[in-house]
Amino acid sequence: MQHWTITRDADGLAWLAIDRADATTNTLSAAVLAELNDALDALDREPPKGLVIRSGKANGFIAGADVAEFSEVKDEAGALALVKRGWDTFERLAHVKYPTLALVKGFCLGGGLELALACRYRVVVDEPGTRLGLPEVMLGIVPGWGGIRRLPRLTGAPAALDLLLTGKTIDARRAKKLGLADECVPPRIMEATACGVLRALPPPRALPLALSLTLNPIARRYIAAQAEKQVAKRARREHYPAPYAILDLWVKHDGNALAAPAADPASIPTLLRSPTAANLIRVFHLQERLKGLGKEGEFRATHVHVVGAGTMGGDIAAWCALRGMRVTLQDQSAERLAPAMQRAGKLFGDRLRDPRRARDAFDRLIPDVAGDGAARADVIVEAIFENVDAKRELFASLEKRARPDAILATNTSSIPLEDIAGALADPARLVGLHFFNPVARMMLVEIVVGRQTRESLVPLAAAFVRQIDKLPLPVKSAPGFLVNRVLAPYLMAAMRAVDEGVAPEAVDEAALAFGMPMGPIELADTVGLDICVAVGKLLGDTGAPPRRLMELVDGGHLGRKTGRGFYAWVDGKPQKQAAGTVPAGLADRLVGPFVAEAKAALAEHIVADGDLVDAGAIFGTGFAPFRGGPLHYAGMT
Repeated sequence: MQHWTITRDADGLAWLAIDRADATTNTLSAAVLAELNDALDALDREPPKGLVIRSGKANGFIAGADVAEFSEVKDEAGALALVKRGWDTFERLAHVKYPTLALVKGFCLGGGLELALACRYRVVVDEPGTRLGLPEVMLGIVPGWGGIRRLPRLTGAPAALDLLLTGKTIDARRAKKLGLADECVPPRIMEATACGVLRALPPPRALPLALSLTLNPIARRYIAAQAEKQVAKRARREHYPAPYAILDLWVKHDGNALAAPAADPASIPTLLRSPTAANLIRVFHLQERLKGLGKEGEFRATHVHVVGAGTMGGDIAAWCALRGMRVTLQDQSAERLAPAMQRAGKLFGDRLRDPRRARDAFDRLIPDVAGDGAARADVIVEAIFENVDAKRELFASLEKRARPDAILATNTSSIPLEDIAGALADPARLVGLHFFNPVARMMLVEIVVGRQTRESLVPLAAAFVRQIDKLPLPVKSAPGFLVNRVLAPYLMAAMRAVDEGVAPEAVDEAALAFGMPMGPIELADTVGLDICVAVGKLLGDTGAPPRRLMELVDGGHLGRKTGRGFYAWVDGKPQKQAAGTVPAGLADRLVGPFVAEAKAALAEHIVADGDLVDAGAIFGTGFAPFRGGPLHYAGMT
């Protein structure tokens, strides 16, 4: 076999390892599934005392189905065949006569988790890279190989639906707590634990009574109705049909994705031929392309030095520490550093959910008023206030202290790199690493390339961005770079509509109906109205600034951060009235400038091609993912 290897040990256990040929990551293609059936044939002929399924690759278990094969589906029969081959294989695995165990180390996603669910037992390895989830909903489809049926039986309906409807992943310890995993162990004893479980053959975990009741047909209908209300707050059915299909399949067909009639909105053929699925699969490929940019450079940072402990700098530092790096954070005094350290502590607690891991992350984040860490750092990130003279002075000092091979990066959002780099003896050393707020949620980082930036720095910077689990996008140093450039006209169009008497709520509703994750008025308040004014000036907006915007800024009402902007903000949430009637054509009026600026950015080669414009707009501004990006929406890709 090309993709699977069977070995047998002295205790009569069989070990089945997946190592997909000619691929760096395990995925379940048609060929891989066919060979899995061949392996099961061989095991049926000579049944083992138990079977352990594991990965032969170091980077993870199985990433899911082979998404490239989705584009090969041409008709209803092809769609059903794609689902049936996985469903039938995993049904067969679930009913073999010998006990089975999935040994999960690293990512275990989509079809990979559905394979693990078809095993009698699951042992997960407790390390940061182990993540389990069913992210199909993010591709506009549903878990079709048994996940909708088997996951609720292990965890109960509430936890299962939370995973199924959001596509989020969980770590090994959470998997054990939910009942998704039987054992959660460190790497050094994972094989011994797998053997021990198959020797002991403990009874499968039974759901506590309260959770078992959530699988009752009557309870299912109630739970699904409540879950649908929560889904509707985040995603409209006409934009994202997949989560609604998951609920229908679970309630009506016990999670069997093959049972829905072909014309049913929840059926596999209907979902796969929808524009939403096609565009979300396109977004997946765009994301993979950005990830690929980080593989071109041979660079690994262990120490990051951040100068500036404001909201952006402090959060960049905390994120790097969360991702396992030693970080020194510099500012003028301990008092200036304190708020950043407090935010970091909250981030570590929320993300790691383990006091020991949170403590370890906090220990990696080192206050550094004197700036001593700059001399030892692999990457130095400047994140001070937007003043060109201050940045120039700082970099002139940093260059003298930094190692010759250290990356010197600025997080400027508005100043051309050329203006800053002029202070360096070697201007070619400077590159931009433009993060977006909030750092913990925004995946994109623009790698800003100035006219003098050394070309070899770009892949190194991209490798660093991937190391901290962000998406790198190389952009040319130009006003607004890419993201702020395409976003600003959209926000200005929204605020000018308010000047004309359209309620802010109606403006936001028009954008939400188009598919934006947040309305532009709420977004402007979130970004900061003073920032909107500054970006407008930077981009040379020739029109008069929106009247209401300037009234608010002049009055010191800057949005969420001051508690009032276009909306009043209470506990971090905008206080909105009912949207009322949305004027006809308002969505087109808002989106039109966005698309036009995206076209202009492409014509000026701000990024390499149209796909990267779309990627930047989706991951940097939230442009409606189900539409595939502004240029794709405009029919240009």
